[in-house]
Amino acid sequence: MRLLLDTATFLWLTLDDPKLSNRARALFQNPANEVWLSAVSAWEIAIKHSLGRLPLPSAPERFVPEQREAHGIMPLALSEAAVLRLASLPHHHRDPFDRILVCQAQADDLVILTSDEAIRAYPVKTDW
Repeated sequence: MRLLLDTATFLWLTLDDPKLSNRARALFQNPANEVWLSAVSAWEIAIKHSLGRLPLPSAPERFVPEQREAHGIMPLALSEAAVLRLASLPHHHRDPFDRILVCQAQADDLVILTSDEAIRAYPVKTDW
């Protein structure tokens, strides 16, 4: 399975938060699965941290790549093909970061690992 972590899932995983479901943890830990983190999630983390809404143990420019590498998570760049899907995406959700994650998952045939019910309203594969 090819998994795309949503931002909260990445943070819960790396900070060992109990909000991470047992199934999500098992899917993440399964060596047969590829796990990806979008540059969009790094962007969201950097913005929220700079606004003082997301405390982290280190600055985002260190935290995100260090945690990605420590947990074997691959980086996912934002492609033009994913961005152009936004025009046809239903407006179930107003969060621009989540909307582009949905587009990336659709474009790259990824399953979003998320607890967010609003993301599940989209025509995209999810698991939790």
